[in-house]
Amino acid sequence: MTITGYLLLGAALFCLGIYGVLTRRTAIGILLSIEVMANAVNINLVSFARYSGSAATELFAVFVMALTVAEVVVGLALVILVYRALSHTNLDEAQRLRH
Repeated sequence: MTITGYLLLGAALFCLGIYGVLTRRTAIGILLSIEVMANAVNINLVSFARYSGSAATELFAVFVMALTVAEVVVGLALVILVYRALSHTNLDEAQRLRH
């Protein structure tokens, strides 16, 4: 498979993630969509690393994966706090936590 195939796969997954972020109402669905977008970026980074032969690009991909894990941990902690306060994770109704 050429680099074009991997880049098209990454672009398709990224678009799918954007669609998920824009259409989901629950916090878990939005976090999953963001995770899909981050994995699309990782596919592109790894494909660039494979075809360029650069070790720096591979290290950057590992760093992006570590940042994604940290983002998921913080996001799930916030979801748990919203669920404890409201007994659901619907973000449309989470506006009442502001007051």
